Amino acid sequence: MKIFTIGGYSEIGKNMTAVQSADDVTLFDCGLHLPPIVELEERNGFLNENQLRRIQAVPDDLILDSLDLRRKVSSILIGHAHLDHVGAVPYLAGRYNAEVVGTPFTLAVLKTLIEDENVKFNNKLKEIQPNSSYTLKNTTSSNVEFINITHSTLQCSLMALHTREGVVLYANDFKFDNSPQLGKKPNYEAIKRLGKEGVKALIVESLYATEERKTPSEKIARGLLEDVMLTTENTNSAIIVTTFSSHIARLKSIVDFGKKLNRKIVFLGRSLSKYVSAAINTNLCPFKKDIYLASYRHQVESIFKKINKDRDSYLVVCTGHQGEPGSILDRIARNETPLQLNPKDHVIFSSKTIPSEINIANKKQLEKRLKSKGVRIFNDVHVSGHAGREDLRDFIEMVNPEHIIPAHGDLQKLSALAELCTELGYKIGKTCHISQDLQKIAI
Repeated sequence: MKIFTIGGYSEIGKNMTAVQSADDVTLFDCGLHLPPIVELEERNGFLNENQLRRIQAVPDDLILDSLDLRRKVSSILIGHAHLDHVGAVPYLAGRYNAEVVGTPFTLAVLKTLIEDENVKFNNKLKEIQPNSSYTLKNTTSSNVEFINITHSTLQCSLMALHTREGVVLYANDFKFDNSPQLGKKPNYEAIKRLGKEGVKALIVESLYATEERKTPSEKIARGLLEDVMLTTENTNSAIIVTTFSSHIARLKSIVDFGKKLNRKIVFLGRSLSKYVSAAINTNLCPFKKDIYLASYRHQVESIFKKINKDRDSYLVVCTGHQGEPGSILDRIARNETPLQLNPKDHVIFSSKTIPSEINIANKKQLEKRLKSKGVRIFNDVHVSGHAGREDLRDFIEMVNPEHIIPAHGDLQKLSALAELCTELGYKIGKTCHISQDLQKIAI
């Protein structure tokens, strides 16, 4: 078995891994590196494959051409709907005679990406429900299990590729949440079953391998939101909440508390429209009747005028939690909308700043503009969707794989997970493999 670490092993994002078993090649994920294209979700115009390659925003899968493996790729398996896992599919999938396999919500988001980016797309899309298996097409013997896991968007899966050489379990990204606000709990039974049957290689995220904690449940984030939204004085004030557009469970909590405040709830921004529409189209949006969803410019401008005249009757949920230029919150802060912020207005960041230089700088500038207007800022009303070090320890002990490949991080994060692996009896270079982008691991 050969595993090619194409993207997501030298940076956070741009995830792609290729597994070669006999004459078959399967791709896990096909994601974007977001910092170079931080304006992607709110920009005007279109990007193409060549532009994205030039700014190194997509995985460098040309390595498969140089190894004469591209024609052997038969399937592209997508674990969930975040852009760093699915966002490059519209641009790269056409290079392969391969079907794209994912859960219904993931593929619904992918369809909106294809439509929004005006990309010609001929690959077959195959929907797989969580906790089910599928025999891959055009392979000699491979099949894949999509195992339900909790994260920070809907229908996330661990993917277990069954090959003649053994099972490869791909685990980017996940957390163990026994009280999810939407969807099912992690399928511990399936994980433990795989551990007993035998896993040849585990490819697992290392994003928070340095943090000695268990990641809290989403119910904790719901409690934090309840405190901020329902126990602070907000009479005669605008309330603006920004969070990850893909976090449908978080959006549900925001809507629930907006209803308790008897406010009309307005969702503003292209990426919010994209993910919420996908949830509606897959019957996974319990709050669809409780919101007004605006994505077009004229819709946004019209509702802003109403909000500005009657600010304590509305709850605004919008894009911009990372300070992205061109996002709705950025435009509000720059006085580019009819909504004028007043002192004591509330701006709630139900998110954490993703630690890249451009995000940190953008968020700092956004907060500076907001503070100049005297608004009240509530930061980090959030819990992570990623496993901490102690979650990773439990997970590895459940799976008990022969080999571990740390993924989804820079060298510092991969090394932190490798250090944990040594605590559990693995040996660096023999059973725990630290890799970088564009490298090969032979097992």
